[in-house]
Amino acid sequence: MHTALARLDGPPTLAAVGIGVHGPAGRVDTFLLPDLWQLHLYGYDADLTVGGTEHSIRPGRVSLVPPGTEVRYRYRGHSEHLYVHLRLGSGGAPASIPVIQSAGPELPLLTEQLQQALAAWPHTPPRAVAEVWGALWRVARLTPPRERSAQAVHPAVAAAVALIEARLTEPLTVPEIAKAVGISHNHLTRLFRAATGETVVGYIRARRMERARHFLRATTLSIPAVAASVGIPDLQAFNKTCRRELGASPRGIRAARPVR
Repeated sequence: MHTALARLDGPPTLAAVGIGVHGPAGRVDTFLLPDLWQLHLYGYDADLTVGGTEHSIRPGRVSLVPPGTEVRYRYRGHSEHLYVHLRLGSGGAPASIPVIQSAGPELPLLTEQLQQALAAWPHTPPRAVAEVWGALWRVARLTPPRERSAQAVHPAVAAAVALIEARLTEPLTVPEIAKAVGISHNHLTRLFRAATGETVVGYIRARRMERARHFLRATTLSIPAVAASVGIPDLQAFNKTCRRELGASPRGIRAARPVR
């Protein structure tokens, strides 16, 4: 994987901010975070494989890895990096960001932002969120578009994402999406996984559930209306999907919304 599609129009939700220490217990780590993005700022030399693509870690480089993507680190000794594990929102157009790039002259400011986030977390979450959100936008703008073009998200993936967003209320199949964007089913599946770290079906399901959670918490739409608005009009299926993906029934999600 060379690039990731990240939506930065809304503030992230932070799960953890810290300093990762690796190397002494073993020279290789392989893992993935099923539901969380990973933002790392490095101060050492190592090798990194993201979704099967190899990259070099050098001091001053930063990586942004989408959820569900396997990463493999090969260390050369004691290694420390600043890290943030987070969730991104669903609003706005996705930005194509290299999964690893040099911070260049932005390194001092990026380091300060992440250190401020670390100092604020978890005692002052809003401050930590603000610092990380600013850091994400800084990371998104490190590599000018003309230098990123060789690694840009395939136009078919961008078209597929736009189609999915426009038709979340309708039945969608991968062959149908592939035909609409002009490539084969298998080709779209490979491109989509490389660009987003997710399957097309997984992306559709996640977007539907993100929209459902928003409608349940932020609106007074009836539960049948919410179900229909995310393309799952069968209430039994909607209830089952909410429990599996969001951890609660639609009524439970609605009951847990913040009191204003």
